[in-house]
Amino acid sequence: EGRKYYFGNITWRGNTKYSDSVLNMLLGIQKGDVYNLELLNKRLGKQMSAEGGDIGSLYQDDGYLFFRIDPVETAVYNDTIDHEIRIMEGPQATIGHVSVSGNDKTKDYVILRELRTIPGEKFSRSDIIRTQRELSQLGFFNPEKIAPNIVPNADNGTVDINWQVEEKSSDQLELSAGFGGGIGLTGTLGVTFNNFSLKNILSKSSWSPLPSGDGQRLSLRVQSNGRAYRSYNFSFTEPWLGGKKRNSFSINYFNTKFSNAIDAAGRFCKSCGDTSFLKTVGFGISLGKQLKWPDDFFTLIYALNFTQYKLRNYGQIFPGLSNGTSTNISLKMTLLRNSAGPNPIFPTSGSNFLLSGQFTLPYSLLGITNENDNQVKLPEFHKWRFTGEWYTPIGRARGEEKNKQFILKAAAKFGFIGRYNRKLNISPFERFQVGDAGLSNTFALLGYDIIAHRGYPIYSSSDPKINPDGINPNEYFTIFNKYTVELRYPFSTNAASTIYGLAFFEAANGWYSMKEYNPFKLRRSAGVGMRFFLPMFGLLGFDYGIGLDRFDQSTGIKGAAKFTFMLGQEAD
Repeated sequence: EGRKYYFGNITWRGNTKYSDSVLNMLLGIQKGDVYNLELLNKRLGKQMSAEGGDIGSLYQDDGYLFFRIDPVETAVYNDTIDHEIRIMEGPQATIGHVSVSGNDKTKDYVILRELRTIPGEKFSRSDIIRTQRELSQLGFFNPEKIAPNIVPNADNGTVDINWQVEEKSSDQLELSAGFGGGIGLTGTLGVTFNNFSLKNILSKSSWSPLPSGDGQRLSLRVQSNGRAYRSYNFSFTEPWLGGKKRNSFSINYFNTKFSNAIDAAGRFCKSCGDTSFLKTVGFGISLGKQLKWPDDFFTLIYALNFTQYKLRNYGQIFPGLSNGTSTNISLKMTLLRNSAGPNPIFPTSGSNFLLSGQFTLPYSLLGITNENDNQVKLPEFHKWRFTGEWYTPIGRARGEEKNKQFILKAAAKFGFIGRYNRKLNISPFERFQVGDAGLSNTFALLGYDIIAHRGYPIYSSSDPKINPDGINPNEYFTIFNKYTVELRYPFSTNAASTIYGLAFFEAANGWYSMKEYNPFKLRRSAGVGMRFFLPMFGLLGFDYGIGLDRFDQSTGIKGAAKFTFMLGQEAD
């Protein structure tokens, strides 16, 4: 193993911008510390990292592009090594010409408005890293191929930057079809265009095959289950309303119909759906604004949602209401901070925080309704959600492109729905369905939040030991807690497919009142899983989880284990 050495005296030479004391504090290495050349180079910024916090980052974030730093061993005595850190600061560089290349589909202005490298401003390493993240977050380009070609001009102290990108497929298609003798035609057709161009929709020359390149998002979906169910969904998002600031605008519309397609004898009936059905019509509009304080990772979103249910001889959903209408109008405000990235599908660093409040009017307190009215006709509630997620790289990055590295994800989530009037029951709308993978959501029309819990079926009891399979609860929770730790490893992060494996530990539970709430009384599970993201079809996921509180000696691990599958997007 050889002899163990220690750091000795560390002196600085050539620094005029920052004092020795500032550089020593940032270096964080004291006389007597165990000698570690890799740590020394990392703290000096010889090895560039996205996290920053080193001396090289300190200088380069202030325009010192031509900055150089070299540690020189000046003396070795006994087991101690002295160093002199030699710095060449150079002049501050100003950004000159900025250009983009490789964007065959996306318009130049869509890329340029995301750039933090502005001509005339001082060069900043952190702006380069932030721009790489912003371009990756668009979802239009291969994250591994986003590269700034930095060309310094030492003669005039400027630097030209050419942002090189590689387009990837970002649109998605959902297609299925079938036919049942009594049911009729069943199937789903859904398309999502993530780089759409609304202003060119009337231009024939822009249809190749669709108008694209303006960074807008258009989604259309039609679903049918024969006579029993049909649904139409539409949504549109403009991420830069007005084109000058990052203010997003979104609208969505949906129209569904659940029909009673079975007669009293249990046979499929063509005419039954005309006399027994539930129609749902909904519309939503939202405005988002990027904030400058506390920092520009923050976004504030306002959303107004309107949903109306029309029932005719359909008593399976709302207690005491089988004919008539129910109208749910709410305002939702969301404060979001998202610095996770740079790849939005497989983040390797940063965090994601969300705090939201959703409110209806207090109709009973305003005298619009009273305690004797059916609460379902005009529901009232206030709802709160919190989500915190952290991503931390573990160990060294490996592989030719240094993209094979373990990533630790830690997450904490909380939800609560309450009432304004203590004389009324808590609204049946907008509650929390906890358990399973989130694919089975029988009462999705009530707007339940789907909280997945791997290793467990959907449950309605707060007792961790009660977990019956194959039962649809009559009601869902008004409070939930969930904690997750995942260790992820990427097998592929290229544009054609993102594939990674994971091992997880999860704990969650739900409650019906604050009196019952106990954040330490949780259902625990552990297991492994895989995620596949294909640009055309979205997310495909598999998990094998063992519900630790389901374990019974008579059934063993087999009785406590559950295989779950997810498609399209991952539930909360």
